[in-house]
Amino acid sequence: MRRRDLIAAPLALAAGPAAAGDSDRPSGASLSISGVGLPVIAGGRLRNYVFVSLRLHLGGSATPESMRLKEPFLRDALVRAGHRTPFVVAGDWTRLDEAALSASLMRAAASIAGRTAVARVEIVSQAPRRRTGVRAG
Repeated sequence: MRRRDLIAAPLALAAGPAAAGDSDRPSGASLSISGVGLPVIAGGRLRNYVFVSLRLHLGGSATPESMRLKEPFLRDALVRAGHRTPFVVAGDWTRLDEAALSASLMRAAASIAGRTAVARVEIVSQAPRRRTGVRAG
């Protein structure tokens, strides 16, 4: 066996799994939105705030530069929707309903930036303001 093949073999093996892992990730641009404070309202009272970090996976018609200009409008729409119909998980004041939150933001993004601007919304993290003493009743 040639020395050149022995040296190149570990590099080829290392590149194989990395290339397979990259194909699983969605290709395309994304925009991160961090620090959106949403209320947790239970029983008609404000119980907690949860600060949410989001990642918008952009569709083919949008670029990160064009969507950065629309970020304040998306934040405003999300906060308004959170106050109108809170994204509450029953019995837990430290989390928000991720499916309802992402569906609401998708609807808002369609009207603000266009139907194909945002492909999907990913909830990166949720940080509650108050972590202890939370009761469900």
